[in-house]
Amino acid sequence: MQWLRDMWTKEGPGIPKNAPKKTGLALFAATFAREWWEMVKLNILFILAALFVVTIPAAIAATARVSVAFVEDRNTYLLRDFVEAFFRYFWRATAWGLAFTLAIGLGVYAIVTYAATAKDNLVLALPLMIALIATVFIVVVACHLVVLMVMRDLSAPMLLRLAAVASVLRPLPALGALAFVAALWLAHIVFYPVSVFMPATLNFSLGMFAVTFGVHRAAVMVLALPMAIQAHREPQAGDAKHI
Repeated sequence: MQWLRDMWTKEGPGIPKNAPKKTGLALFAATFAREWWEMVKLNILFILAALFVVTIPAAIAATARVSVAFVEDRNTYLLRDFVEAFFRYFWRATAWGLAFTLAIGLGVYAIVTYAATAKDNLVLALPLMIALIATVFIVVVACHLVVLMVMRDLSAPMLLRLAAVASVLRPLPALGALAFVAALWLAHIVFYPVSVFMPATLNFSLGMFAVTFGVHRAAVMVLALPMAIQAHREPQAGDAKHI
């Protein structure tokens, strides 16, 4: 049974140290080509962890934690890292999941309501557009927040603030990642029943990896902001001598 244990506990594959650095879609494709088998196993772990429904936010956080390691090309011990992240972020992820589910649900309700009435009253087209933009922005903030949460332990207000800043600074990569996730599920629907195994093998883990890949740069940027502000406010050692 050694092979079965190693399949879940051994280090993930790496890349040669002297390999030329790739960026953008080339890096995304190269990472997927390198980690695809790990993503299949990660997808299975996500499904098992999310079976009780209330555990979905924690399963998302654990999947995001492993996806960050994929993006940063760090060694991963899949089962250990996933289980550790699942329990570590369980309560925080559940609270944020409920909050964002409520916010997005209200946004969708507003969109449906305004869309139904805007046909007869064009004046309601403006609040419809506002509701649509606000809802999309909340989804983008949620994407940034879950990745920021698993990258750094921050207070809830700071986490939300940085997620909002990241969403304003770089919204397009997050929107592109969400479009990719939508395309995955659309392909599953269009090519069904040929694509019947897509959700069981890749859709969840690959989708979370795409989101993580899309928002990672913005997350790194905003995580440097509090430290930069703190360093700016602290008096320099040379200044202290003159006081």
